[in-house]
Amino acid sequence: MLMVNSVREEITRKLGRVLGEMSPAGTVIALNGELGAGKTVFARGVAEGLKVNEVVSSPSYVLMNIYRGRLELYHFDFYRLENEEELDELGLDEYFYGEGISLVEWAGKFPGVMPPTRLEIDIVKDPRDLDNSRVLYFKQIGKQNGFLFEELNKVASPGN
Repeated sequence: MLMVNSVREEITRKLGRVLGEMSPAGTVIALNGELGAGKTVFARGVAEGLKVNEVVSSPSYVLMNIYRGRLELYHFDFYRLENEEELDELGLDEYFYGEGISLVEWAGKFPGVMPPTRLEIDIVKDPRDLDNSRVLYFKQIGKQNGFLFEELNKVASPGN
């Protein structure tokens, strides 16, 4: 597990950007955190790293947005869903095992639908500065390359 402190929204976005730049096709990113924690900020960073030119917004009402860049970004949001059956129509396996990167906000609501190999990121508001500071916990589930942790740690180091 990697823990990173983000004292500004720009750092959270930059962490996402590095992940977007380095992630290979088939990467699944599971984002968790309370409302306003910065999940969509992080998602915007991933999109920047993938060279997406569109404005990225949380797909809370449409459940999924697809953005085109270096790879396609499949951006899901499970916030409004009440049960797993509502996910059946999305064809998640098609995206999770496809040629793009899947990013799921509120992934913790339905852990049973998430693939066995993924990067889980919990974003928590820092109680010392609820408005600006966040703590991001990165955890690799299943077999993945560890190079991402090294790069993310470099971004989070003071002076970057």
